[in-house]
Amino acid sequence: MTTQSNNSTSQGNSRDKDSEDRYDLSILKSLRRIIRAVDIHSRQLKSKHNITTPQLVCLMAIAGYKSLTVASLAKEIHLSASTVVGILDRLEEKKLIVRKRDKIDRRVVKVSVTKMGKEFIKDSPSPLQDRLGSSLSRLSNLEQATISLSLDRIVELMEAEEIDAAPILQTGNIEEFIGK
Repeated sequence: MTTQSNNSTSQGNSRDKDSEDRYDLSILKSLRRIIRAVDIHSRQLKSKHNITTPQLVCLMAIAGYKSLTVASLAKEIHLSASTVVGILDRLEEKKLIVRKRDKIDRRVVKVSVTKMGKEFIKDSPSPLQDRLGSSLSRLSNLEQATISLSLDRIVELMEAEEIDAAPILQTGNIEEFIGK
């Protein structure tokens, strides 16, 4: 009876050889799990520290410069300028950044981190999940570089280099977003 039960279980779970070679499905599942984990981490940041991952990434990017234009920041973190403006609005409300118009060209807006923003960054959590951050730190530089290059290659293969990495998925006419 046990043998018969095991045989039916193994037959019920057997996979077709063709389905085992479907790397596209495996890659898609992995990407979806990564996206979900990033979303969960951003919600935890918001709940515990009152900041989202995109806000934290913006703040850290700005802190790397004395001041930065909105367009330069958008390019640095791979978001559209309009998305960055919304993020900067929220960071400014929290008094973590300040925006000032350029004295020579009033059309140019420069962004810099406030003293409060610098203090926040010192005590801030990683924009990466803690588990991922600590796991990555245990890898060799070669392994970390390989992962980074592999992810860059996926972006390239998807022809997604110019896609806005906005924190919120947008709905509507897809042709508007792919530039048709």
